[in-house]
Amino acid sequence: MKISIVIICIMMIGALGASAQRMQTPPTTQATHTVPTKMQESIVFEKTTHDYGTIAQGADGNSEFKFTNTGKAPLILSNVKASCGCTVPEWPKEPIAPGKTSSIKVKYNTATVGAFNKSITVNSNAVNNTVMLQIKGNVTPPKQ
Repeated sequence: MKISIVIICIMMIGALGASAQRMQTPPTTQATHTVPTKMQESIVFEKTTHDYGTIAQGADGNSEFKFTNTGKAPLILSNVKASCGCTVPEWPKEPIAPGKTSSIKVKYNTATVGAFNKSITVNSNAVNNTVMLQIKGNVTPPKQ
């Protein structure tokens, strides 16, 4: 019994000594993390909403969203997706150099009469990597 107590005491002293040694020994390798102090957008749109207003059925449903790469690296649009099949986006597939401007063209099918409000999701390698664009308006039947 006395031997067991002595062994337990020796183990505790050894553990305390190792703990104290770890606290005194400076780490040889430290992980460094770069945390940006100020997030900067790298894709900036002139507008994020296009309002067609009231347009006639069958009218031109084209619109354009101009944007600028304000970052320091080439901007790549990985995907541009509309919320429904009645809206078709067309976007540049090549990288956009820093400081350069380009655009996303959107075609809305004006065959259906009534109010509409559709979204286009833009995914890229920018800091603000997901941007929502919106088109809205009201399609009226043609006057006879």
